[in-house]
Amino acid sequence: MNRVMKKADKAQFSPRPFKLSHQIVCITGVNFAKKSIVGFVELHLLPLKSDLKRIRINCKQCRVYRVTINDIWEASFIYSDPTLAICQNDNKQRNLHFYSDCHQTAVGSVDPDQANGELVIRIPDQALFIVKDQRMLRVSIEFSVERPQGGLHFVIPDGEGSYAKRSAHMFSCGVENASRLWFPCVDTYSEPCTWKLEFTVDKAMTAVSCGELVDTVYTPDLKKKTFHYTLTVPTAAPNIAIAVGPFEIFVDPTMPEVTHFCLPGLKPILVHSTAFLHEAFEFYEDTLAATYPYSCYKQVFVDEAFAEFQSYATMSILNTNLLHSKYIIDQTFVSRRCMVNALTEQYFGSYISPNSWYDSWLTRGISRYLCNIFLKKMFGTNEYRYHIHKDLKLLCDYEQTVGGIILNPDPFHDPSTLRTGKKPPHLYFPSDNPHTISYAYWRLFGTKAHYVMRLMEIRIGQELLLKVFNKLLSLATSASQQKFMLHSWGNMLISTSGFLKSLSSVSGKDLASFVEQWVTHGGIAQFHGTFHFNRKRNVVELELRQDPSRPGINKYVGPLKVTIQELDGSFEHTLQVEENSTKGEITCHSKSRRHKKKKIPLLNGEEVDMDLNSMDADSPVLWIRVDTAMTLLRQVFFEQPDFQWQYQLRYERDIVAQIESIDALEGFPSMGTISALTDIIQDSRAFYRVRTRAVQCFAKVANKLMASFSGHTALMSVFKQMYGSHSCPDIVKRNNFSNFPAYFLLKEIPKALGTIRNVHSICPRECLNFLLDLIKYCDNKKNHYSDNYYRAALIDALGSTVTPAVSTVNTSVDNLIPETKLILEEVVRCLNLEKILPAYQYTVTVSCLRAIRILQKNGHLPSDSSLFQSYAQYGHFITVREVAMECLADIVKVENNGDILSWLLDLAESDPAPYMRHKILSLLIENPPFKQRETSQLSTEPLVERLWTCMNSGCSHDCRLRCDVVDLFHKLYGISRPGCLPLPELGMVLNLKEKKTVLNVQPSPSESFEEEPLRVKVEPMEDISIEPFDPDQRKRKPSSPMVSPLDTKMPRLEGLDDAFVDVVIKSEDERPPTPGGLSDYGAPPTPGGDSIKEESIASPSIGMLDDSSRESFQSLRSNEGSMSRPAGDTASIGSVELPVGPEEPSPPASVGSDSRAATPSPDPTGPKKKKKKSKKHKVKKEPNDNP
Repeated sequence: MNRVMKKADKAQFSPRPFKLSHQIVCITGVNFAKKSIVGFVELHLLPLKSDLKRIRINCKQCRVYRVTINDIWEASFIYSDPTLAICQNDNKQRNLHFYSDCHQTAVGSVDPDQANGELVIRIPDQALFIVKDQRMLRVSIEFSVERPQGGLHFVIPDGEGSYAKRSAHMFSCGVENASRLWFPCVDTYSEPCTWKLEFTVDKAMTAVSCGELVDTVYTPDLKKKTFHYTLTVPTAAPNIAIAVGPFEIFVDPTMPEVTHFCLPGLKPILVHSTAFLHEAFEFYEDTLAATYPYSCYKQVFVDEAFAEFQSYATMSILNTNLLHSKYIIDQTFVSRRCMVNALTEQYFGSYISPNSWYDSWLTRGISRYLCNIFLKKMFGTNEYRYHIHKDLKLLCDYEQTVGGIILNPDPFHDPSTLRTGKKPPHLYFPSDNPHTISYAYWRLFGTKAHYVMRLMEIRIGQELLLKVFNKLLSLATSASQQKFMLHSWGNMLISTSGFLKSLSSVSGKDLASFVEQWVTHGGIAQFHGTFHFNRKRNVVELELRQDPSRPGINKYVGPLKVTIQELDGSFEHTLQVEENSTKGEITCHSKSRRHKKKKIPLLNGEEVDMDLNSMDADSPVLWIRVDTAMTLLRQVFFEQPDFQWQYQLRYERDIVAQIESIDALEGFPSMGTISALTDIIQDSRAFYRVRTRAVQCFAKVANKLMASFSGHTALMSVFKQMYGSHSCPDIVKRNNFSNFPAYFLLKEIPKALGTIRNVHSICPRECLNFLLDLIKYCDNKKNHYSDNYYRAALIDALGSTVTPAVSTVNTSVDNLIPETKLILEEVVRCLNLEKILPAYQYTVTVSCLRAIRILQKNGHLPSDSSLFQSYAQYGHFITVREVAMECLADIVKVENNGDILSWLLDLAESDPAPYMRHKILSLLIENPPFKQRETSQLSTEPLVERLWTCMNSGCSHDCRLRCDVVDLFHKLYGISRPGCLPLPELGMVLNLKEKKTVLNVQPSPSESFEEEPLRVKVEPMEDISIEPFDPDQRKRKPSSPMVSPLDTKMPRLEGLDDAFVDVVIKSEDERPPTPGGLSDYGAPPTPGGDSIKEESIASPSIGMLDDSSRESFQSLRSNEGSMSRPAGDTASIGSVELPVGPEEPSPPASVGSDSRAATPSPDPTGPKKKKKKSKKHKVKKEPNDNP
């Protein structure tokens, strides 16, 4: 073994002075009453250096009781977690420049890839001979976790009976590298090892974990049982998970090695939702030419999941809301995408892990690429291209708003040299660690990784790309079988440089320029195109312009394909783009024909008859497209006449071209546009997403033509023609959703009708009556599918008909206008009916709450937040809570309501569900109460301090939530100090020689925290006059528009040889360093691990409530697949009853609750003071003074 590892030391560099070969995790007790676990771990470490004296591992929020070496020697240890409080000794700095530097420093100080960790174990002197001989060390750690604030989540519903009968369960969760939150480990993907896992739980519970279940043993008292799992495939600690609960078990009948777990009562819908999964296994075995890498696969569906799905070695934890019955249509697309993506991450993500954080784009990109090619086979090419186009648009919008997404800053070098300690200049957060990155950035990071992987497929071909994937899997399989050659396990890690070498060797192509454009740098290419047809020369004069000076836009240099549809066919041309403005002349293959009908050949080989009366008689060009195959990460704005867009919509068979033409026709309101949109709506051969987009565009164009065109009449005529009875079109048929494209169009047309307005800017009464009749006569008795999404769409359509009220706000329903009264009565009826007969995922309730908020926002109802607050409480279904919080965020935005803002922030800090805490902050980020540089009553000093405290120390165990607070802070105040804050009380330095006063600036976090006074030289025996300090001196303008002078470090005076005078004026309220932070490195070791308790007390808790405040979890109804939540009482508005939730205590005092009567925010420069005449003071240096 020693000889093997000596070879490994040369073959593979490890940032850690040891190699982990095996780990045992034994959880001896799971206590649902106390929300705690107790256990121990044993790490088998092989020293790589003979002078190893300290072992650093990751351990967060765990209480460590004892550490032993080889079960013989007790080892002392030090626990220090600087992430408990990011900004140490901050001295009232409140800007993201300072915070991001502190955040990066704190996270890096415990990064295992930098040989760091929270737990530092000192090897006893008696055991150093083992290290010197480089023999195996067994490090045993006894620990417990009580009331975890992250990493583990306990779901304990209220009710009577045992925890098993109440469906109580717990599971591990978190972002990448979060295993340290529930057991000590080396929490990095670059340290794989084999595992032995043991979990002792109540006999009514089932423990599901990674690996193969080898045995289940009852304890001697027969009250508990122990589940033994072994994972012989080397796997990193972040890929280890656990789920404990009274699960119902379903073994896949087609593949016995696949097992599904769900909560009691959900097995019928579990069977239906997972019935397709064996097809995905078979597809990937054929596509990758490799078998599934593990011996088993488990899917566990839990309530209150951290995300839709999280994939671990041999198992995935998914959200219960993904389950659905055979009667549900809409959820099928979402659920299958999540399950397939979780499966592909078993190959690339768990089995093959990234070598470093900079290589994580490979695993995310490859897994999503494999997921999409299977969905392309299942749902069709059109659905695949639609999602590609949608993701491309989202990515382009984000990169232009926030900045470029960099996948790997230097893919051809060692990733350990990339951690320079500097964040990209366009970002306000460090992007080199998963614990500091913005969630929105991370989500679109995976989107860009998938898109870049697709671009690689276009350049080298799918066959060669799959061959590279097969090669990686083959190397990993060979490495995993080498049990005693640990250095070979490095082949189970994927690096960017190794992947690019494999691509080049397999394809024989040089991808250096491609990687430089899309991997190394962020940003997109943007083209603005115009053309002119030269009739004399029969050429198209094309011009493409770029503006790389704009944010998020990069200059593209290279080939660009342009497709021109002519009368004689479709022809593809390649332009070489080199400058910001590229002009090209393309010769046409066709001659113009004056109004002659002829079959026109299209790009796909189809020939169609076209009416050419609308086109230019002198031009053979029908339409022009740029980069039709989406071979670049680009955004194209092309100008061409409206008739060309109309031809493209009618006759182009590519759905991306049709969507682009619909978006362009929105700016050409005419009867020709209406005719083209109507044709595509009624064309059953068109893709259903194109038809629904055409319906939305139809309503917008009709509103622009309201003076000359009756849009609602035409759209109702189309609806009756498609869905009306044959004998009487005015009578709508019974629901029959067997035709899925017709079903999606059926939902979209009523919503478009609700947005149509007449010349008086109100919805026509005919539209309202038509929608009310659709709700009244909705008959679903003989339909094989649920109509809950259709009924929700009708309620959304009713809400869209509401326009602003002319009079003041009504306090009674009797004073409402007849149209609004009808809408309110119907909405309240559906809302109350939902309490008796709940629909799947309460979709109707969601639409009703949105409609009530629209009525309030337009002045028809008093703006009362109590209804939404009751539905936002814990215990209601997750989608209902989300829409209630969305309405509350809108109330805060519209009314500057500080009470509601404070209530939402309280919920974000204390809600039991981690996902809902994240969702609240996401809603406030999407619809912020105010934006930076805006004057608002809500922008107060208490709000700034609350957000700063939350992201500094309040979210220390949930890095996703911490980054959400950073995003919200940036949305409200930007990267500099908020203007609502007064200047902090800073130190002052007097230069007695130069007669100057300088503010003492807080040192940067990268420097020492020790306070050292500035020394100023004083000439002996000289009379010096001192100018008194003028407060107005603080108002001087900063030297840089983005950096305040308070953020600039004052240089230290050098060369002081004579007598010195130390002058330091400290702030009286400067707080001491936070326990457990960076300042603890100089503190003596805390014996026995008591520092864990002290640090947990020093950091305010978040996300914990008493069990008595929780609502019960009830099973989804098997016929609808819905999860019931307790309904509330009803309150009346006038004569109409509105349901509300259970009574809640009055909201706590808000941040700035008296903002309506408050005075404006103080001037950030401070109050103006009258200048006093300066007096001269004589200071005489005595010869006996000490320096």
